[in-house]
Amino acid sequence: MIEFLYSIDVAVFHFINVTLSNPVGDFLWPLITDYNRFLPVQILLAAVWLLLIVKGGARGRTAALLLIPLLLFSDKLSSALIKEFISRPRPCHEIGGTPVVQGIHLLVGCGSGKSFPSSHAVNNFAVATLFSYYYPRWRTGFYAWAALVALSRTAVGVHYPSDILGGAVIGVCVALVVIFLWNLAVRKAFPRLAVDPPAGTRV
Repeated sequence: MIEFLYSIDVAVFHFINVTLSNPVGDFLWPLITDYNRFLPVQILLAAVWLLLIVKGGARGRTAALLLIPLLLFSDKLSSALIKEFISRPRPCHEIGGTPVVQGIHLLVGCGSGKSFPSSHAVNNFAVATLFSYYYPRWRTGFYAWAALVALSRTAVGVHYPSDILGGAVIGVCVALVVIFLWNLAVRKAFPRLAVDPPAGTRV
């Protein structure tokens, strides 16, 4: 059963990474997968964060401040705990000089990290869930971007589809737990700091 599921994982990986590859994707996917490493993007994200703190009101400040522990927790959980426990090699790794998956269309460095889950998927879906809670009007955009970044990890050749699906689920769950614990703690200890999101977005 496990071998059958793995064969499906590899087949979907090949379809996304090899069959769908094209010059436009070869240019765009590496930019999308590492978007947060570009200085202009870093400046823009920092500016948005500061804008939420200064002009975002109670809701914006809460979302901006929760973003810090959320990312710390989600990244450590995926990279330091789950990845090391599962210890799954990436499809682009080699074991004993033999590639784990043959014929990869690798667009970025493979990296030495483990495969499951994709930390990109975990972190971006955690952020998307947090901001969807406080700004549900833009939920579709938040999740669309998170999905695009997660998909890029398979497109560039460094993660299986199951890595990004698992990462997405973990990221959403982490964000929901953080939001729940925050609301619980604030309403009990500092009720005046409690911020209710727009109607229809309860956790």
